[in-house]
Amino acid sequence: MEKAKRLNGRDGFYSQIFKLVLPIIIQNLLSAAVSSADVVMLNYVGQSAISAVSLAAQYASILFMVFYGLGTGVTILSAQYYGKGDMRAIQVVEGIAMRFSIPIALAFALSAMLMPEMMMRLFTNDGELIAIGASYLRYMSVSYLCWGVIEVYLATLRSIGRVMISTAMNMLAFSLNIFLNAVWIFGLFGAPKLGAVGVAMATSLSRLIELAACVVVSVLSKDVHLNLKYIFVKNRPLFSDFVRLSLPALGNDISWSVAFSMYSVILGHLGTDVVAANSFVIVVRNFGTILCFGMASAGGILLGNIIGENRLEEARDGAKKLMKLTVITGAVGGLIILASMPFVLAYAGGSLSERAMGYLRNMLLINTYYVMGAAVNTTLIAGVFRAGGDSRFGFICDTIDMWCYSVPLGFIAAFVFRLPVMWVYFLLCTDEFVKWPWVIRHYRSGKWLNNITREGLFAEEEE
Repeated sequence: MEKAKRLNGRDGFYSQIFKLVLPIIIQNLLSAAVSSADVVMLNYVGQSAISAVSLAAQYASILFMVFYGLGTGVTILSAQYYGKGDMRAIQVVEGIAMRFSIPIALAFALSAMLMPEMMMRLFTNDGELIAIGASYLRYMSVSYLCWGVIEVYLATLRSIGRVMISTAMNMLAFSLNIFLNAVWIFGLFGAPKLGAVGVAMATSLSRLIELAACVVVSVLSKDVHLNLKYIFVKNRPLFSDFVRLSLPALGNDISWSVAFSMYSVILGHLGTDVVAANSFVIVVRNFGTILCFGMASAGGILLGNIIGENRLEEARDGAKKLMKLTVITGAVGGLIILASMPFVLAYAGGSLSERAMGYLRNMLLINTYYVMGAAVNTTLIAGVFRAGGDSRFGFICDTIDMWCYSVPLGFIAAFVFRLPVMWVYFLLCTDEFVKWPWVIRHYRSGKWLNNITREGLFAEEEE
């Protein structure tokens, strides 16, 4: 494969990263649009539906982080092997990731189908929210199963620079999801009005169609195929590398996502008003972080390609440029949230109580600066460090930060000292800034920068 055809060819770092980041931003924008569409449309159903779906959706958030962690293992290895020009290794890595993602997806699907009430009770003791959320989870079970295959395949495509294909697949699913949401929430074309259940049905059907589209793309692809036979291909060095790199990333993302879900547990026991307000805040924050999270993903892929070619000094310089872009996008994200406040408050006023509106206003203000903390940490931990094969630091850092500081602080503030709701929320939102000193210090040390590719992976087979 010609180096000129690779992402990190003759063009400068900034031009190359913008080629990658624009499709990823579109993909993230569509994802945020689906979340916002759920809230906007459920606003016509009622506050209970919004609150129940918001809580039940925490399981999708956890599962997403699991697949994101596995996808990180795929990206770390595949991006570097793509820089090296070894497509066979990339295909084997995809199969290894599937060995983990499919059983995990099956476990979530069975849990959502067989014991959704128990899953909802972890987040709330409100009987109405449990009933609505349980119905939602049952119909979501199909989407969980499809997701396990889709995310690994799309992560593989992104790691070799096929971001437009990945974006097109997500665009198909997200557009269909929004359309079907409208059909089953508003009863369009003679369809029944299904409320929260309609949202779940829309998501599951769109995921099924996205999986079918991935199969079609795989058949037409010249590079990477969606073939389950690679699950059974054995290569000890690659499996060892995947486990060594992916498990800390997976542990990092699971630890972080479960801890972040504990925020919803804490808020869920402080009343339905704050839960409803938080449903809107999550949507707005997702839009505010689109730019910076897209920059982290694109930067990780591009740096991985460069490191795979063993151009380590160029990778170090690229990381500095990426950090400058991250600070800019973090500031822009905060401004987006601030600018959206009048529109969000005007819209939410039609369904939220007066107390919930007060919560919403203050929570949005807190998030105007919170996104900067999230932007810097995500770019360094999930982008720069992982591109250089360092997923262990993020696991240790996030686990200590979330489970030894933020979650205990939230529980103590809410249930021991019984502080006002907004003080509890403010304290929970200090988590990103507490770890800044350690994350930035690790970045400056340069210990994250490693070429992890191997020579002669398939020598025995060739002999």
